[in-house]
Amino acid sequence: QVQLVESGGGLVQAGGSLRISCAVSGRGFSINAMGWYRQAPGKQRELVASIISGGSTTYKDSVKGRFTISRDNAKNTVYLQMNSLKPEDTAVYYCNADLHEWGQGRYIRWGQGTQVTVSS
Repeated sequence: QVQLVESGGGLVQAGGSLRISCAVSGRGFSINAMGWYRQAPGKQRELVASIISGGSTTYKDSVKGRFTISRDNAKNTVYLQMNSLKPEDTAVYYCNADLHEWGQGRYIRWGQGTQVTVSS
């Protein structure tokens, strides 16, 4: 079964940096696109950044110039480098993968989430 495992969250001061990772494990799958979402308390989950198989990326306006999404295809891992962090970036960050698995077809899978807390 294909699984997404996230790592790298934590507590950082405003202006600091963090890198979070999401590794996709399993057999017989291909990745169409991956993304990072976040959900702050009392708010809806929102898309932060995404990257498709060809390498094109998109970003939420408020993180442009501060966050960078990247992907290591050999490791089936996506990263989110977060610089110049602000308290309003505090949220649980979720990895999302648009997958195709042999015998299962195409579907979306989510990671378990990793907490990012930015102190002022």
